[in-house]
Amino acid sequence: MAVSEHLLTFVPAGFSVFDTIPGDLNLDQYPDMVLILKNDLEEVDSLAMDNPYERPLLLLTGQTDGTYKLAAKNNKTVMCKMCGGSFGDPYTGVTIKNGRFSVEHYGGSSWRWAKVISYLYNTEQGKWFLVRIGNDSFHSAEPDKVETTIKTDKEFGSVLFENFDWEKEY
Repeated sequence: MAVSEHLLTFVPAGFSVFDTIPGDLNLDQYPDMVLILKNDLEEVDSLAMDNPYERPLLLLTGQTDGTYKLAAKNNKTVMCKMCGGSFGDPYTGVTIKNGRFSVEHYGGSSWRWAKVISYLYNTEQGKWFLVRIGNDSFHSAEPDKVETTIKTDKEFGSVLFENFDWEKEY
């Protein structure tokens, strides 16, 4: 993956770029970027299952000079490489639209699951908040019998992007 030198300034030692997704995160006229990092050890550490490596998700907002500024960071939105069960890495992507972004995961074995975590930019506060967690599950023998649960900020209240942890119950 070719990454600009400027984006690499946001990557700390021991990490590399896992994914980049451009879009409008803060509803202004400048292009923004979601930057997902991975620990360089996650590819070689056989003990990663017992101590999974976090994947930091950085929200970079576009500046007038064409550069980016770190606006927010979360280490617990993107699931670890080993968190998908027999399907392996559960990360499937990020979508961005109109100040909203969603991080998507899929995994399992005989029982399959999908999780979509969505955040929305609050223009008054200048921050992103969790607005929705969607979960699907089904048995591979009965793929048409999908159980879906959706929780919104009406149920879990105000959760700042930086404070979200996919392992917690909301």
